[in-house]
Amino acid sequence: MSKADYPYADDEFDAPTGPDVPRGVHRAPRSAWSRWWPFVAVIVIVPLVAYALVTYASRDNGTDDDTTTTGTTTSATPKATTPSAGSSVKVTDKATDDATDDATEPSDEPTDDTATAEVQLDTPVVVLNAAGINGLAAKTVTALKGDGFTAAKAENFSGTKPDASVVYYASDDLKPTADKVASSLGIDDVQQSATDAGAGISVVLRTAPQG
Repeated sequence: MSKADYPYADDEFDAPTGPDVPRGVHRAPRSAWSRWWPFVAVIVIVPLVAYALVTYASRDNGTDDDTTTTGTTTSATPKATTPSAGSSVKVTDKATDDATDDATEPSDEPTDDTATAEVQLDTPVVVLNAAGINGLAAKTVTALKGDGFTAAKAENFSGTKPDASVVYYASDDLKPTADKVASSLGIDDVQQSATDAGAGISVVLRTAPQG
């Protein structure tokens, strides 16, 4: 609207006291900065706010991932047991210990092969009847032959009778054979005597054999 079209009379506002005072409905001219600063604010502030939001969200996600990973690792890792002071831990291999015990434990029972090898079944064995029982020596010889002694024979006894039945052997190498004869006949007394044993082994019976 121009001044010519203005329908109202002049008043105190139409007579300004200074050059910068508005006149009538007119306003002072605006500077360039007052017109452009809202656009500058939008261009600068909006990206900054967006960057701050993205950074904050990334930090929260990273914290969650680290927490999850740490929790999983902790639960999967077994807890080590540390021996207390003054205690000792001994680790042994049971299979090795058992094998060592079996190897070092002595055996009191001789093997059958060893016992058989030491007994000489062809050793001459003389059975002497000092019990006064007819046919006792011959019967005993039959029993010894049944046990494998091939050179057993019966003879008459003469001399001083022992208190109990006894088996005599002539030398150390005949000891296993003499023990076998005594075991077969149930005689407990086994003695080494070259004089009483003769060429090999002799058996003096005071009672009937128990074997």
